Amino acid sequence: EHNSNYDHDAFLGSEEAKKFQALTPEQSRERLRKLVPRVDVDKDGYVTEDELKNWVRFTQHRYIMEDVGRQWTTHDIDQDGMLTWPEYRNTTYGPLTEQQMEQPENAQYKKLFHRDQNRWRKADSNNDQSLTKEEYASFLHPEEYEHMKVLVVDETLEDIDKDKDGSISLQEYIDDMYPPSEHKDSATEPDWVKSEREQFGTYRDKNKDGKISCEELGVVLRTLGHRYSQAEVEEMIKNADKNDNGFVEYDEFLILMKRWSA
Repeated sequence: EHNSNYDHDAFLGSEEAKKFQALTPEQSRERLRKLVPRVDVDKDGYVTEDELKNWVRFTQHRYIMEDVGRQWTTHDIDQDGMLTWPEYRNTTYGPLTEQQMEQPENAQYKKLFHRDQNRWRKADSNNDQSLTKEEYASFLHPEEYEHMKVLVVDETLEDIDKDKDGSISLQEYIDDMYPPSEHKDSATEPDWVKSEREQFGTYRDKNKDGKISCEELGVVLRTLGHRYSQAEVEEMIKNADKNDNGFVEYDEFLILMKRWSA
């Protein structure tokens, strides 16, 4: 069953949606009412699918830049508007030395450190040994930036490919989403797991060799974000467009907002 809270978060952005939780239903409706004309860019009295998609993308990017802003002040120690690797390393990992990192108890620490280091190099697009805020945004949210997506593939493969054969088997794919440690006493799989098994064979494993290759994983990760946003928009329109004309009129949007603010 569709959760309308997802629509609410997609329309407002997750941080803004949290602020709305502190408002009364009347205050929430009034603030939402003022937002609708901003979504209707051409001011024709309707919210189209493209206008709604653009608004969802805008709220997603706004969340990313707000996240960057929150973290930036912590890491930019000298407040010069640029972030260097030593600044980030010192505030994130502290005084841990390379020798200490080699200790067995710090194995996970070492993995995260080297992952961050690789991300940093990729995000530093002009190779000036420091990051601007936009470059830092690509470091924090690489899935949103085209030049970072190959790194997202590498990181995902590293996490899921337990036997390190360079691909993801069906069992590795399922275990990542449905870890054996979490269902020791369960005799049957949930329906969503069965659905994922079918998705693996039908859509993920394109060449039907029983594994997801690095190239196939890249295709999956590149399309997931687009499909997620598209699905959110289609669901919002489906819930709001009561007269089935393919557009969301202001009154229809206000009815949807009443459910969000209830």
